Amino acid sequence: MQGRRDSPLTPLGVEQARRMGACLKDLVEDPATVELIASPLGRTVRTAEIIRETAGLDCRIVADERLAEVHLGEWEGLTREEIAPLAPTGLIDSPGWLCRTPGGETFEDLIARLSSFLADVDETDGRRRLVVAHGGSGRVLRALYSEAPREHVWLGDWPPQDAVFRLHGGVVGRVDAGAEADA
Repeated sequence: MQGRRDSPLTPLGVEQARRMGACLKDLVEDPATVELIASPLGRTVRTAEIIRETAGLDCRIVADERLAEVHLGEWEGLTREEIAPLAPTGLIDSPGWLCRTPGGETFEDLIARLSSFLADVDETDGRRRLVVAHGGSGRVLRALYSEAPREHVWLGDWPPQDAVFRLHGGVVGRVDAGAEADA
């Protein structure tokens, strides 16, 4: 469980970023209107760089701390197997457990920082924002944007790391950029 810890992208991560960039190249109508915003973690900035290059965008990457992954406190860097004996029975199998770690970020903290990010986005200014975040923070960001009930945020499967989500008009749409999407 990485949380806020950083690591280089794996070869798979590099390939997924390239696929997302190729997908976005087809979706972005006017590259001059694009603003690329990423979590400041190195793995996310590197993903944004690959996306920018592959999509043929000529924009800087703006790092925004509010997009960082959920802070897992004392459990960052541990595997699920290492966490299991430390956690209360059943915790790591319950929805939203990532926001109930010792010394970690709470769900309310996560909602506050991602709500702040969304509040700063003006959908009427003609800009297209490409946001590169993480599994947990991205999931909560999409739920907040679509006004999904809080109890639904952690339900369902985690989306693949190579999906592109389009947020517009309060609706979240998903475009798969995976290898099977190329077939």
